[in-house]
Amino acid sequence: MGRYSRYSKPYNNKESDSFPNITDLPDLPPVNWTAIGAQAPILLDTPIDQLPQADVVVITWASAEWAAMEHVFCDSYESMPYSERNTSSWYNWQKYDKDMPPYSSSSSDESWTYWGYYRLAQINNAKVLLFKSNTHLDWPGESYLQDMIQMIITNVSPKLILSIGTAGGAIVTNHEGTVNVGNAGTLYNAGEPPADWPTYGTDWIANWNTISQQNFSQLLFPVPTTQSDLETLCSQFNTNYGTNYTLDQLNADNLDMADSMPQLNNMTQDDSSLLTTSTFVVANNEGNFGTYACVEMDDAIIAEVCQNNNTAFGFVRNISDPVQNATLPTDVQGNWGSAVYDVYGFYTSYNGAIAAWAILNSQFA
Repeated sequence: MGRYSRYSKPYNNKESDSFPNITDLPDLPPVNWTAIGAQAPILLDTPIDQLPQADVVVITWASAEWAAMEHVFCDSYESMPYSERNTSSWYNWQKYDKDMPPYSSSSSDESWTYWGYYRLAQINNAKVLLFKSNTHLDWPGESYLQDMIQMIITNVSPKLILSIGTAGGAIVTNHEGTVNVGNAGTLYNAGEPPADWPTYGTDWIANWNTISQQNFSQLLFPVPTTQSDLETLCSQFNTNYGTNYTLDQLNADNLDMADSMPQLNNMTQDDSSLLTTSTFVVANNEGNFGTYACVEMDDAIIAEVCQNNNTAFGFVRNISDPVQNATLPTDVQGNWGSAVYDVYGFYTSYNGAIAAWAILNSQFA
């Protein structure tokens, strides 16, 4: 996030329904819990029209992220087809629309009518409220996102809030599918120097015990990038936007080619902050935002509200579109990032959701 909104359309709104279109991509397999002697999350009765109290709230945002959350936390014993990555509702999730503040929009097709969807699960000794947000910094806006986080804290009384999902790369060595876990968020402000951007942090430290187990990698799913598919995506990109770029130009430093196994980085002990933006911002391979863990579109607001309420928080962000080629026009960078995210964000989100589960599995053992 940060360069374009994952909740609406890319920066340059020329995409057709058939772009991008990479075929024969694999389904997500069942989660191999037995590889580390673990148990899948246990689904609990979820009350209707009432947010239950829970030890942890795990929030995700876009459709592909929600599908990955559903697969890991709710229905991990079956494979999930790639075609389900854009599913708009899932069984037994409850819509939450209580105490909505007044809202109006100048756009007739933008109606904000609910906070999000929720479902209750158990991980070891913790009750975990899963929440798919319909409320974002870029839409309906900052004050509404602040209200939502405050509403969750007031009703749920969590010990910890985790935000999980996709992000744009900022670190110039992070390949597609890298997962960065942090505990601080910085709010971008184009009108101020970076030294004056507010940063909100917490002393929560991610527990890495489960992730450190010898066979943990068997729960992960290597992001299925191939040279052939990226070449096809490049060709489709040029056709869609009327351009003539090579893959070497679009695929900065070959970072869109995923590692053979996703890299999971615990950044909660080194004061690393992610960057939250509500506007069109691109991180590039010259390292313009290279001191940040990633670029996304909500988490610093969560951090601000949590900090004001003395509630611990953390972020488990997967790099669904790495840093861009600094020599290309900004809109091209954003549109290429959008295309890579659209194709592979389902897989990167799965590994991020597994990492989030593993952290909670250790913390509440």
